[in-house]
Amino acid sequence: MTAVQNAPHTDTQTAHPTTPEWVKDAVFYQIFPDRFARSGRVTGMNLQPWGDTPEFNRYMGGDLWGVIERLDHIQGLGVNAIYFCPVFQSASNHRYHTHDYFQVDPMLGGNAALRALIDEAHGRGMRVVLDGVFNHSSRGFFQFNDLLEQGEASAYRDWFHPESWPLHPYDDARPAGYAAWWGNRALPKFNTSNPAVRDFLWEVAEYWTRFGIDGWRLDVPNEIDDDSFWQEFRRRVKAVNPDAYIVGEIWGDAHRWLRGDQFDAVMNYHFTRPCLAFFGARTLDHPMNERSGTGRVDPVDAPAFAARMTEVAHMYHPEIVAAQLNLLDSHDTARFITAVGGDPSAFRLATIFQMTYPGAPCIYYGDEIGLQGGPDPDCRRAFPWNDSEWDLDTLELTRTLTAARHTSRPLQRGSFEVLYAQGEQLLFARCHENRCAYVALNCAQDPARVALHGVEAGRYRDVLSGQIHELKDGAELEVGARGGAVLVWEEQG
Repeated sequence: MTAVQNAPHTDTQTAHPTTPEWVKDAVFYQIFPDRFARSGRVTGMNLQPWGDTPEFNRYMGGDLWGVIERLDHIQGLGVNAIYFCPVFQSASNHRYHTHDYFQVDPMLGGNAALRALIDEAHGRGMRVVLDGVFNHSSRGFFQFNDLLEQGEASAYRDWFHPESWPLHPYDDARPAGYAAWWGNRALPKFNTSNPAVRDFLWEVAEYWTRFGIDGWRLDVPNEIDDDSFWQEFRRRVKAVNPDAYIVGEIWGDAHRWLRGDQFDAVMNYHFTRPCLAFFGARTLDHPMNERSGTGRVDPVDAPAFAARMTEVAHMYHPEIVAAQLNLLDSHDTARFITAVGGDPSAFRLATIFQMTYPGAPCIYYGDEIGLQGGPDPDCRRAFPWNDSEWDLDTLELTRTLTAARHTSRPLQRGSFEVLYAQGEQLLFARCHENRCAYVALNCAQDPARVALHGVEAGRYRDVLSGQIHELKDGAELEVGARGGAVLVWEEQG
């Protein structure tokens, strides 16, 4: 869900934040379960035909068994971690309206399907991160349903924020009578100052961490405006699994939550917007972005982009930066390729940058094959499993880049330093333990020569073309129109 709200900083901070080591080497894949893959094992439902125009209130019937059947595709992308939008029982296709926090939605295959998915993923060396919706529940959540039935006499009255009686959960012509997420009466807000609510939500987090998940993506966590809640959340989750990843949906300044005592990282929308602005500068669809979660984005040139991405790379402690979830789009935004007017070259350039920038890249399902989509719900289209509809060039590029990232320590763990930024050309270095990788990008419509100032002399291979280059300081590298080069050290024969 989308919620933009800045919060004041606190003074507490650990001396040296620690984040899970595995995240620094991860390539994530985000799945919206209802739209990824149907297994055919869950039957008897009224569903939209697969691939129809998405609707807010209809299901297409993707399930976790379907994900298991498609793990070869996911793993073939070089992905080693999956982040799922919510999977718990809910009466919505996106499942941010939680009914039961201890049951995987039967439409997704129930708890048995999640058990099988985790086991299969772990057997392949892949991690599984779930979406935690702890700020609000739903009208179908048992404790809230009791409040609706019993009114002021409800045993769970203090679990929520009733404001007037009677409550009107479905009558939009009358005041709801209770606090809800951004006024949406379908999403009653928890009273997280109530010890019973706090213990319940922490128990949910512990339960699924013990079940075997590898972390939590936290929905609108800034709206639980209480550092102590998240500090205890972290303590309990890490006590079960010290390597669990805790990543928050924070769209603005996240210093408050990234001091080492709450989250490991956030969804890095500070990464997303500059990528739209630079790689899509020629074709940005302004009305599309203004309707989307990213908001208006204005074009920038290479110097402005370089300055901003250098700032983003140093925004937080290096340990945090290395664990940031770097995304080009998500279930809350228009898809990147649509936001840039359908230009595949803009998306490919952005993907090169995403896979070579500090932090953990996250592919939104379908981006790897050119799936388009405007703002919600259009960004949640069904995955087209007929490969005749796929952009095979983008798919191959994605696989090439993830393979390079997995085999190059500088691309995984290296520093970030811009060496050249002029007009529409950019050159930056990723250096780690006396080895560097260099990435050159040319957003212009014509080939360009990029000055190699500050490079370590040596023999390098461009992973995109396979070509070998003898680099030396002060030389120039020719980069094709709307193209790039990713140069990694080639061991001397």
